[in-house]
Amino acid sequence: MTWLVLVDQDRDLSNADTPHKVMSTRDYLSRPQLFGGQKPKIINLSRSYGYQGAGYYCSLLAEARGHRIIPTIETIAELSRKTLYEQSLPDLESMLAKCYEKTTPPPGQLKLFICFGQVAQANLMPFARLLFDWYRVPILRVTLDGQGHKKIDRIVPVAINALNEDERAFFLKALEAHTRRTWKTAKTRTPAKYTLAVLHDPQEKLPPSTQDSIRHFAKVAQRFSIDVEPIQKGDLDKLAEYDALFIRVTTSIDNYTYRFARRAQQEGMPVIDDPQSMIRCTNKVYLAERLNAERVPTPKTLVVQSEKQAGELGERIGWPVVLKIPDGSFSRGVYKCDNAEELKRRLKQLLQDSDLLIGQEFLPTAFDWRIGVLDGEAIFACKYHMVDEHWQVMKYDGDKTVGEGDATTLSLDNVPMGVVETAIKAANLMGDGLYGVDLKQTDRGIYVIEINDNPDVNIGWEDAAGGDQVWEKIVQWFWNRLEA
Repeated sequence: MTWLVLVDQDRDLSNADTPHKVMSTRDYLSRPQLFGGQKPKIINLSRSYGYQGAGYYCSLLAEARGHRIIPTIETIAELSRKTLYEQSLPDLESMLAKCYEKTTPPPGQLKLFICFGQVAQANLMPFARLLFDWYRVPILRVTLDGQGHKKIDRIVPVAINALNEDERAFFLKALEAHTRRTWKTAKTRTPAKYTLAVLHDPQEKLPPSTQDSIRHFAKVAQRFSIDVEPIQKGDLDKLAEYDALFIRVTTSIDNYTYRFARRAQQEGMPVIDDPQSMIRCTNKVYLAERLNAERVPTPKTLVVQSEKQAGELGERIGWPVVLKIPDGSFSRGVYKCDNAEELKRRLKQLLQDSDLLIGQEFLPTAFDWRIGVLDGEAIFACKYHMVDEHWQVMKYDGDKTVGEGDATTLSLDNVPMGVVETAIKAANLMGDGLYGVDLKQTDRGIYVIEINDNPDVNIGWEDAAGGDQVWEKIVQWFWNRLEA
């Protein structure tokens, strides 16, 4: 996917050494046949984004054509009046205060010139990046008040023809930095059509995909003309430079993974995991309610709100009771209580952090099924065996992992009837992304334990039976949506 820069007149970028294609707004508006089936990423440098002007219609029609453009029509509307962008001011002004903690601001009113999240004042770079994250506009001028420069008076888009010589040079440098990932020359192979960002954390102890697995995924993606580029949590401001996002960090609503997913969705990028899946899957209270409502078989489950329910749980569910915090992962936050006294003690502890907990029937099995489901199709099947002399697939001593059960991967044809079908039914309630459905198979039947939005996919493990077909199906998911 290439960059396309829209200008009102050729001289707006005259004498500029630009590695991207430049097109007039007139041609973009009147000649849609120029694009064929291509979907460029567009930087709208119209001299005005005023309502029903050429710049306004470029952003409006880009959305209709499936082109990704900055600024979007939503951003143009928000920046048209201060009353519409006031929602962002507390966040932005908080960052301003942090930037000026160790720097004395100059006297009087200050106007900041910001291009693609870049600003000349080094101490204000965190603010500039945050502003570009909120409002993806090529050129902005921010007016600060004269009382410490911690309050924002105005945020205004700036026309390219209104720049002075120094500002123009700064803008062109920022433009080059913003687009350099896409137009750099490939040395050994034909440039890929798309670039897929993979969010990872090299320091994570139990990542959903190891570094070797991500490298293998990248090799498979090359066959589809997709470049894979690893990114980390500090790269949120660069996310829009890519075409899609694959999150390979353990997800949580209250950490940076959700912000990445949300930003990708706002940019119109295909993303695994999407924000809705994260919200639904990371909370066991929601899962219990939804699975029960749709008559998906689960162990006997009750929502717990107080210590008084300790005795009631055992009577209604049976002992032992499995107690779960809403957002635990990798067997964390899951406790087996053998009696009412133990349950009451654990409830008292956990209810300090969450108003709701899950009490669930204990189903002893030697292993759990994990079925990987992508877009309503099973792509792998694993048996996750319990740790020796323990009732879970992971064993912890505090926050430290002290045991992990073996995993056995099977071809989908060798999975007992009903396991795959139940997993797909459960996953379809969450969305069309990638899910790991955990199930228990007992003499009484097959039960869904939980649905994970961020399942492990590792070379030599989940792909042991299906081989590269597992990775190809994930790449194909992204390809289909990028081509749509």
